[in-house]
Amino acid sequence: MPQDRQWPESHSEQTDVLPVVPPRPEGGGAQHGNEHAQHGNETTQHIPQTPGESATPGSTTPGSTTPGPAAQNYATQSSTAQDPTTQNYAAQNYATQNYATQNFAAADSPTRDLRPVGDATQSTQSSQSTPAEQAARAAQALKEWLRSKPALVAGAVLGALVLIYGLDVLVTNGDVPRGVTVAGVEVGGLSHTEAEDLLRKQLEPRMNQPVAFVAGDVRDQFEPKEAGLRLDWKATLEQAGDQPLNPFTRIASFFTTTEVGVVTQAEPNQLENAMAALRNKIDRKPAEGNIVFEGATPVPVEPKKGQELDVERARATILAHWVSGQRLTLPVRSTPVTITPEAVQTAMEQIAKPAVSAPVVVHGEGADGSLEPEEIAAGLSFAAENGALVPKLDQKKIVAGVEEELASTEQEGKDATIVFDGDQPRVEPSVDGNQINWGETLKPLAEVLKKPDGRELTALYEKKPAKMTTEDANKLGIKEVISEFTTGGFAADSGVNIRRVAEQVNGAIVKPGETFSLNGHTGPRTKAQGYVEAGIIDHGAPGKAVGGGISQFATTLYNASYFAGMTDAGHKEHSYYISRYPEGREATVFQNPDGSSVIDLRFTNDSPTGVAIQTIWTPSSITVRMWGTKHYDVQSVTGDRTNFVQPQTTEGPKEDCVPSEGAPGFTVTDTRIIRDASTGAEIRSESRTVKYNPQNKIVCKKRDD
Repeated sequence: MPQDRQWPESHSEQTDVLPVVPPRPEGGGAQHGNEHAQHGNETTQHIPQTPGESATPGSTTPGSTTPGPAAQNYATQSSTAQDPTTQNYAAQNYATQNYATQNFAAADSPTRDLRPVGDATQSTQSSQSTPAEQAARAAQALKEWLRSKPALVAGAVLGALVLIYGLDVLVTNGDVPRGVTVAGVEVGGLSHTEAEDLLRKQLEPRMNQPVAFVAGDVRDQFEPKEAGLRLDWKATLEQAGDQPLNPFTRIASFFTTTEVGVVTQAEPNQLENAMAALRNKIDRKPAEGNIVFEGATPVPVEPKKGQELDVERARATILAHWVSGQRLTLPVRSTPVTITPEAVQTAMEQIAKPAVSAPVVVHGEGADGSLEPEEIAAGLSFAAENGALVPKLDQKKIVAGVEEELASTEQEGKDATIVFDGDQPRVEPSVDGNQINWGETLKPLAEVLKKPDGRELTALYEKKPAKMTTEDANKLGIKEVISEFTTGGFAADSGVNIRRVAEQVNGAIVKPGETFSLNGHTGPRTKAQGYVEAGIIDHGAPGKAVGGGISQFATTLYNASYFAGMTDAGHKEHSYYISRYPEGREATVFQNPDGSSVIDLRFTNDSPTGVAIQTIWTPSSITVRMWGTKHYDVQSVTGDRTNFVQPQTTEGPKEDCVPSEGAPGFTVTDTRIIRDASTGAEIRSESRTVKYNPQNKIVCKKRDD
């Protein structure tokens, strides 16, 4: 070796810097010494030398470091090729097992430092260095060693990884992948059977517990059973999968966690009903800011955004996480408001508070009225328009607060009417009205309410002529009886209703060209109007209802209009024949409970003069008399009964059964012939065919004792 070459930091394939192997146990020195002598050439070629000198096996050369027992043992290990564990010793064990121990041997170890002898100062300094410095030099030496043998290190690492991967695949084949959780339960690395057992143990208690949720500002809970929710254990585990073969995925699974979720089964109808129930709890329309009044005190209402459950996303959240044991967050869509809190406050200060700060005086003709703050508040409200609260006045409520005080200043109009004194009609004169025009009177009120003083209004009046003036009534030609018809035989309760409807119709006037409607004239016939419950025919069978018996009055009125020559504008006969009525010439009426018309009696006055209706009631009969100017003579011709239908026998109800012999149904035709009252000439002839249903025979069975 050249004399000027210095000891390198790294130069040979295997022993740039040799780790010191701990000494062999005593007693083995001779054997190892011989081995050292036999293989000295192989071993000592890795021992560094002082420049210009050579090393002789088994000898000590000046300037060289005498190998001690520890060095000899190392040489023996390095030269033994038969033991596979020793071939890769350096690669496998150098850094982790021996490096620190060998380089930080006790001070009396003859092989702790292999630097050249000639560098005495450096050797002295090294022997006197601190442990930290020694550790740094050791780390640097390891780094240089690894840098010089990348292929060897990489091969060793790759081999180790392949070995570990193979063992991992063999041991974990078919198990749930590492790091997998289901609804927060760790099942990674378990067999599918073990995983299912663990999941059932952890999740089944949750399946019977209410599921808490938050949706916008709503916090509540629902019952999973009511929603028809249950877990599909098999599908859940299949979703978790098996251990992957990808080595990178396996390595990553040691350091990551993957939540795979559950597979939920749900009964569709139950789930949809549950979602609808959630919407009822969660959905709300936006509440605009507003102002309401408590008495005469204005109270601000803060605006509140609306919200609406996002049903599709909420359903997905529930199905995926209902057994998580956590409170679910269900998505909602927010609905904005247009009125801000600032807009509410502005309306409070500028409108609401001034409006009820003092009364408003309304000056009438000869009297005054006063709108008190409470009455103003009752008629004042606010509506959202273009981001502001706009005042709205309810005219009826405002008028109600002051009209009684001003009633004496008004004159109510009255139409002329026909009244009957004994057997003679006379005209009751009309009266024109003089009434306050509240629409015009209250127009300035909105501005007046903003004032702190000068809060006054002047009532504006208007004339209201009668719809039927005295002159109009006298021109109607109501001077004589033109027809009359009477029926009887009604029950007492029906009689009450017949009397009440007769009172309402008495004095009614049908002008030329007008059509009279019985339902329209009386309005709703309820208990509030004085009617009682009495017999009716309900879908062809006997029954009871408030207003029963009115059909007898309708039949009487129909016949009076029939013989007065009025034009039929619509009527309907009973479903089966009633013996106290003329066959083919009778009528029934019916209303819904709200007063809306179902079956009505209508006729039109086609004569050139008016008609007045007079009603005369007694406990046993009802008479309808029509007054006017006689233009027609009317004749009725009733045909024979045909097409008989025999009744069937039916069993009556167990309670309150009324037996009946029944009656056959039949068909009959009525013909009305109208002639001119002055000349006797026939004007027209009208026929109407009516089909009556049979009345079934009702048999009442005796009740069992």
